[in-house]
Amino acid sequence: MLSELEEVTPAIVLGSKIRALRQRLKRTLDYTATAAGISKPFLSQVERGLASPSVTSLNGIASALGVAVQYFVDTPGERRPVCRGDQLKFFEFAESANLFAQLTVGSACQQIEAILVRFPPEQGRLTDMSSSAGEEFLYVISGEVSLTLERETFVLQAGDSAHYQSTLPHGWTNNQRVEALALWVGTPKLF
Repeated sequence: MLSELEEVTPAIVLGSKIRALRQRLKRTLDYTATAAGISKPFLSQVERGLASPSVTSLNGIASALGVAVQYFVDTPGERRPVCRGDQLKFFEFAESANLFAQLTVGSACQQIEAILVRFPPEQGRLTDMSSSAGEEFLYVISGEVSLTLERETFVLQAGDSAHYQSTLPHGWTNNQRVEALALWVGTPKLF
C-alpha cells in the first residue's frame, strides 16, 4: 500500500496494471518473464514501479499476457472515436528519447494504430523501433527525421513519407537542432 507521501508515478500505474492482469490470468512471474523474453527480477521491478520497460520489453509482456500494449497505456474511459488535439497525452518509453501520443483510441478490434511522435533535437543515437505491425507508414509533419531501413538511411523532411514492412530492421533519429514531429501509422496495431 502506498503511503500518502508517495507519488503515484506512471511507472507505478503501469506496473500495477501488469501485475493485476498477470494475477487475474493466474500466471507466475517466472512463466510471464520467460514468455516475455525478460528476466524474472526485471519483471518484478516493473510490476513494483521500480523500472520502466523498453518498447520491446513492454511488447513482450503484453504478448505473454495476450493483450495489445495499448491495454496498459489506455484507460477504458479514454476509448472513443474522436481524439481532440488539446487532450493529447504524450508518453515515453525507457530506451527512447521520443515522446508518443496515441491518435487512435478505439477498440481492441481496430485494424490500424496512429501515433504522433515528437523527436527531440539532436538525438544522437538511432532509436530502434520494434512493433507488432506488419506495415508501417511514417509522415514527417515538421523538422527532419532520418529513417534507417536495414543498412540504408533516408532523410525525410516535412512533407516526406515512407511506407515499409515492419520485418525490416529499422530505426529513427533526429540529428537537427529543432524538434521534429511525425505521424506513424501501422497495421495491425503498434500497441
